[in-house]
Amino acid sequence: MKLVLLSGGSGKRLWPLSNDSRSKQFLKVLTSPEGQAESMVQRVWRQIEGAGFQRDSYIATSKAQVEMMQSQLGYNVPLIVEPERRDTFPAIALAATYLYSIQGVSLQETVTILPVDPYVEAPFFQAIHQLDEVLGQSGAELALIGVKPTYPSEKYGYIIPKRGNGTNDQALFQTVDRFQEKPSKEVAAAMIEQSALWNCGVFAFKLDYLINKLIELGMPIQYDEMLKQYGKLPKISFDYEVVEKAGNIAVLPYDGEWRDLGTWNTLTDEMDRQLLGKGIISEDSENTHLINELDIPVTILGLSNIVVATSPDGILVSDKSASPRVKDMLGGFDNRPMFEERRWGHYRVIDYVRYEHGNEVLTKRICIKDGCNLSYQYHEKRDEVWTVVSGEGEFIQDEEICRIKAGDVVKIPCGSRHSLKALTQMEIIEVQTGSELIEEDIIRLSFEWTEIVAKCN
Repeated sequence: MKLVLLSGGSGKRLWPLSNDSRSKQFLKVLTSPEGQAESMVQRVWRQIEGAGFQRDSYIATSKAQVEMMQSQLGYNVPLIVEPERRDTFPAIALAATYLYSIQGVSLQETVTILPVDPYVEAPFFQAIHQLDEVLGQSGAELALIGVKPTYPSEKYGYIIPKRGNGTNDQALFQTVDRFQEKPSKEVAAAMIEQSALWNCGVFAFKLDYLINKLIELGMPIQYDEMLKQYGKLPKISFDYEVVEKAGNIAVLPYDGEWRDLGTWNTLTDEMDRQLLGKGIISEDSENTHLINELDIPVTILGLSNIVVATSPDGILVSDKSASPRVKDMLGGFDNRPMFEERRWGHYRVIDYVRYEHGNEVLTKRICIKDGCNLSYQYHEKRDEVWTVVSGEGEFIQDEEICRIKAGDVVKIPCGSRHSLKALTQMEIIEVQTGSELIEEDIIRLSFEWTEIVAKCN
């Protein structure tokens, strides 16, 4: 069996900590067994390793998430990178062509798709192991995992099995009758009486099922060609394009812990600390959480059942029950991300000004981890001035190499090729000036430091 974990959207229901570059699965608000801060993606990858799946697992993600994924999971994590975001059907189609034409996976191999951020325990992965058996016994085109509901939720989709078909407790699977997306509480309660299950977004198929589906749709089955045509694929979910059109679907009921930590009220339920970052929560503030990423303290006095989240992107103060509405309330509020984690460290935007004549000035605080380096790059629309605040490193500019340390100032004009390796952890204040200050204005020439140094020689 091959596992493909989908890591796509921005998770704006966890604004202001999540944004287009740092999705919810990268927020280090959980705690590992060793007591260290841990993100959702780190947690699930650790669990996959414990379940014996890691050698056969891949993560399908967008270009914007690659560096953060490598920063949290390491450089050896196998990634299938979408050229652009186009919903779950194109992402899964791309993964299928990669497995088929690049990895040479057998057409009879079972492929299981699951979200990158489920909050589950070890028995859930034992259920995933059973999906191959479900496909074999049922002869179904797709095999799903359905979670036995603990209450009539309005937040989840439901899988309704056919009546009288494998509904006894001894049956391994049931045959799916239909799906219901986010019903009212009353409708959900009625469906649960009919043995309805929560749809947790996990499904399996034989690789030839999806490859043949792509052929039927006139889409490429070779990975390289799929990459070229990716921008032409329809923006549609796998549920709408494939699952709801399948004629024979089996579901494996799972009676165990499963949660979607996609909103502040569900996420804080699983946090073992009420306070992360600088701040104070008074003793009479019950069931209140503060997650503060700013360098200034936040104090909460006498307020219960609320969540306060602060970051360079904004500040959220919400009753926990109302917190799922944050995505809708943001509307067209779409500023650039103010914090990003990269393979070499992280940066935070500390000031941004756009002047009337069109010139922009942006100031960043950049932290480069010991032994890591920036890519060899240049910019077409901006000049940069670096002030080294702490640490020491090797700096390359236009194939000339030198040492820089705390107190040094470096000027990088537009078009100048440059890179930096931190010999000790470095902190730099970077001031950009130009006509358009965007992350896309980075033309990367090389990534590996030995290759960059070779260019100098």
